[in-house]
Amino acid sequence: MTVGILVVSHSAAIASGTVELARQMAADVPLVAAGGTDDGGIGTSFEAITAGIEELADADAVVVLCDLGSAYLTTDTALDFLDDDARARVHVSLAPLVEGTVAAAVAAQTGGDVDAVLAAAASAATLGTDPDRASRPSPDQPGGAVPADGPGPVDDAAASETVDLVNASGLHARPAAEFVKTAAKYEASVRVNGVDAKSLLAIMALALPKGASVAIDATGPDARDAVDALASLVRSGFGE
Repeated sequence: MTVGILVVSHSAAIASGTVELARQMAADVPLVAAGGTDDGGIGTSFEAITAGIEELADADAVVVLCDLGSAYLTTDTALDFLDDDARARVHVSLAPLVEGTVAAAVAAQTGGDVDAVLAAAASAATLGTDPDRASRPSPDQPGGAVPADGPGPVDDAAASETVDLVNASGLHARPAAEFVKTAAKYEASVRVNGVDAKSLLAIMALALPKGASVAIDATGPDARDAVDALASLVRSGFGE
């Protein structure tokens, strides 16, 4: 299933910049920006949103993300003018624009269906309140973040390994996306430093710097293969 993403913003620069950012991590996903008014001002455009949906006509489904309330109103108006079949393909997410778009794009890149893409986008709104999310690293925690309730029991994992980050920028957006895309190839349940290795926003929230320890634990039928692949990716410096 192909899921396209339409980014609707009051600012053409914000819409195009968000699409540009997402493309760095999801090059194969169809992404379209619909920002600003028809005369280049600040606002939203019925025509631009309609054209964006038409540009994504080859996708099996379209997920729309908006920046402000009136952007949703304009989007709803555009959807009202679609025929029933076209309207059924379009799904509007209430996720934060930038974080939601990036998370949705990575989910689509890894082959997620529209429900998975919408769930990934929605995770951007709940990440900050998720009690299972790891805390950010602190000066007295050089190895990076650990779960708020302490590290999980490694003995329960079918496979585990700890490696150090070698790339200069640490686990920033692009390496995090590569990590998630690799983890998504495996059936195993994988966690890194206590968070879901298949959640881009959870991985990025760790904010692991160069030299930080990355603890990879997996359970499932291909757990060993998943851990080996992810450990190798970290050791390679993500090609940077």
